[in-house]
Amino acid sequence: MWNEFKKFAMKGNVIDLAVGVIIGGAFGKIVSSLVADVIMPLVGLLLGGVEFTKLMVKIGGAQLKYGQFIQNVVDFFIIAFSIFLFVKFINRFKKKEEPAVVVAKIDRQEELLAEIRDLLKEDRDILRKNETS
Repeated sequence: MWNEFKKFAMKGNVIDLAVGVIIGGAFGKIVSSLVADVIMPLVGLLLGGVEFTKLMVKIGGAQLKYGQFIQNVVDFFIIAFSIFLFVKFINRFKKKEEPAVVVAKIDRQEELLAEIRDLLKEDRDILRKNETS
């Protein structure tokens, strides 16, 4: 069981996924900081000094923090767009693989079988034609 686990853990895809998750987490923190510390204060300033994270509505004893929700939605869209641009940029450098051309080799036996099939089809067509006449 240990050997199977080692084989699984050392596959290229698993290692690539782990690296991607770690880099993605760090990248997410950078973009979240960009949104929270740079973009949203500017948007708030343009909207008259509104700080989105402090927007809330009190209903009874509950506080609905819709400003934090708006902040998280903006974070998501900027992170998603940033990742899209990053992947698009990386894909430019990937080597484009040409599709492999598959050449089917037909041996002599298959050629003969194909000829027999075609002759049988012709005979069947002739028989049908004679039956309808």
